[in-house]
Formats: sequence, C-alpha cells, structure tokens
Amino acid sequence: MKIADRRIGREEPPFVIAEMSGNHNQSLDRALAIVDAAADAGAHALKLQTYTADTMTLDIGEGEFFIDDPSSLWKGQSVHALYKKAYTPWEWHAPIFEHAKKRGMIAFSSPFDETAVDFLETLDVPCYKIASFENVDLPLIRRVAATGKPMIVSTGMATTAELDEAVGTARGAGCRDLVLLKCTSAYPATPENTNILTIPHMRELFACEIGLSDHTMGIGVAVAAVALGATVIEKHFTLARADGGVDATFSLEPAELAALVEETGRAHAALGHVSYGPTPAEARAVTRRRSLYIGADMKAGDVLTPENLRRIRPGLGLPPKFYEQLLGRKVNRDVTRGTPVSWDMIG
Repeated sequence: MKIADRRIGREEPPFVIAEMSGNHNQSLDRALAIVDAAADAGAHALKLQTYTADTMTLDIGEGEFFIDDPSSLWKGQSVHALYKKAYTPWEWHAPIFEHAKKRGMIAFSSPFDETAVDFLETLDVPCYKIASFENVDLPLIRRVAATGKPMIVSTGMATTAELDEAVGTARGAGCRDLVLLKCTSAYPATPENTNILTIPHMRELFACEIGLSDHTMGIGVAVAAVALGATVIEKHFTLARADGGVDATFSLEPAELAALVEETGRAHAALGHVSYGPTPAEARAVTRRRSLYIGADMKAGDVLTPENLRRIRPGLGLPPKFYEQLLGRKVNRDVTRGTPVSWDMIG
C-alpha cells in the first residue's frame, strides 16, 4: 500500500511517524521547531491530533470527569482542562502541515469526531489515524473510511471482536488501505505489557499491514517489533523531556528519534530471507576455517600422527572431519611443514 508517495510494506524500511500531540506546549514556534527536529532525525511522517476540549468530553470537574488515579501522569486535573491544555489549535494545522511537507515529511492527523474529519478534508490530508480510545467509535471510523484515504488504527485495549468490528466497518465504508498498530494504552507503557508477539498474529487475522504505536521508553521495543514484521512505527516526540508537556514523559528526544529511524532500518535490512551456507559476503571467510595441515617436515612413507597432522586455520586443506581417518596413514612423498593436506599426498 501507499500513503502519499511512500510505500508501506514488508519490502520497505519501516515507516516512522513522529507524534507531536500536545508537546508544542501551546507555542506555534515550538510546534514548527518540533517539525524541523523530526525531519532532521529522519522521521517519514508527522502526526497531529485534531480536537477541541468540547469535542472530547464535557466541562465537568468531578466524578468520572476528574482524574484522581494516583498512577496517572495527569492526576489532579479535569479531563476537559487536560484536553484544553493539550489540543492543537486548528488554525495551526495548515502552517504545521505545510512546513512538514517542505521538510519532506508526510503530515496528517487523528480526528476525534466528524467535525475534525470535515476540517482535515479541507486541508487534503493524505491519510487518517484512529486513536486507540476511538477504535470503538464505529460512526467515526465509518466517516473516515468514506474519504477513501488510507487509515491507520491503533488497537489499544481492543479485543479481537472489537477489532473485527472496526476493520469490518472501515472496509465496508470504503477503506482499501488499512494499517493496524499494536498498542498498549498506558503512559508510559512497559515492555512487559507490550506483547509484540501479537504483531504477526494480527497480520494473519486481519490481512493488512501491522505496525506499533509505542509508548515505552527507549527504542528497543520498536526495533524488536520490526523483527516481528511491523512496517509502521509511531512514537511521541518532543524537543526535550525536561521542557515538560502533556506527553513529554514518554516522548523521544531528537537524538533518540534519529536512533529509532536508524536502528529500525537496520533491523529491517537484517531480516532478509531464510538462508543457510555462506552468503556472498562470507565467500572469502570460508578460507579462514580450520582444515588439515602438515605440522612438521615429513619424508615419503612417514606416518601421520597427532604431532604432524594439525587441525588449524586457514581452510585450504581437507576438512577436519577426515582427521581420525588419516591418522596412521602414510604420506607418499616428501612434504614440508605448512602444507595443506590433500588426498593425492596420502599413500
């Protein structure tokens, strides 16, 4: 499949998405600097989130609308206040997208309701992302799929039945190019609860491209995911975690994103195909194996013994597997120390 002019698939290097989220800290200049840093690091795409606090939730500061989970990064805030702080002003989308395109990146967004889809259509985005918490919002999936553009869907929390509904809804409404991202909706997530062995299973179940939306720290999980067949990697990105921001704690910094692009590319290049025997790169190395050599000067008729028949490098003599077979045999001519053993010298 393709997103804009970029091919996505097992034959291509991983498609790396830098997720800005709310790490712009309500500064357009910072948002544009994040674009530059992501491009410099080699990311292939930049993703925003398109919503307002009022399209996400109700402005209620108590009960289930207030975050009191002691383990949450956002404890002590109302959900509405959090989204108000994190959202990307809609008037910023065009300049951010334009700057990303100038820097050679594909730019798109996650819409969180139909008004966001309508807005993003006016900007002619090349694809859409459905966030994990919205993968059960079938009306939203249906609206996005109706655009006919490629869809990327995060699968956090979703059961196989829920994913079957989401995929069926997307395909039934017109989506032809679909990517599912294995995702653990914890912030940050730990490697232990990431379960990336699901990636090849998910590919088999849903017959589409599979990637990883990764909330773990570092890049190790993403590299491992590529080895399991992930073709898309999404990571939250910031200029510096120390600068703060709603998602800064589990976001990559520029040097880390550059390492992610490089190391996932290496992991993909290393996959190759099932192969045994020397590769072209090993052709000369074969001569550095151990083989049988004459270890002392010998006269015709002398007997081969452990003292004068050596298993050493390089590999120009007979293979070591003939060592026991040759012990006690005689040489049929004079041979000097350092001569590779061959059958024509054996009596």
